[in-house]
Amino acid sequence: MASVAVLVAVATGCRNDATPAWGYPELEATLGSLSRAVEEACRGKAPGSCADDLDGLAALAERAFAEVLDHRLLDAAFVDARSDVGRTREFRLTAEAQARSRRDPHYVPFERAVAAERLAYRRLLVELERVRATPPPGDGMEPV
Repeated sequence: MASVAVLVAVATGCRNDATPAWGYPELEATLGSLSRAVEEACRGKAPGSCADDLDGLAALAERAFAEVLDHRLLDAAFVDARSDVGRTREFRLTAEAQARSRRDPHYVPFERAVAAERLAYRRLLVELERVRATPPPGDGMEPV
């Protein structure tokens, strides 16, 4: 019985199926870093401090975008998510300037803009994971 189990394991392959063969390890690492940074950004902070955290996410998002381009994984949904991050960032910067001119750190439009940008980053994470998990054209078994 044990020899049958060994033969089946050898015939089907003894690999970890949690990560697909095309797994894009660099993109996966960047995705993990960006995910942790998004979760840690703004945790228990005032909107002004949170804005500094959100500014720090831009470099990770750019690195992820470069890796998506390197692997030719770009699609419309990812571009929309990335554009949404850019739009919400501009909205936040405008609201931040208004909050500073009013000397009101709890200016409601600024707080909403910060929340919108965090939500846009979460959407970007979802799209990055979807793009990373999508098999490449063909049978998906060729190494990247």
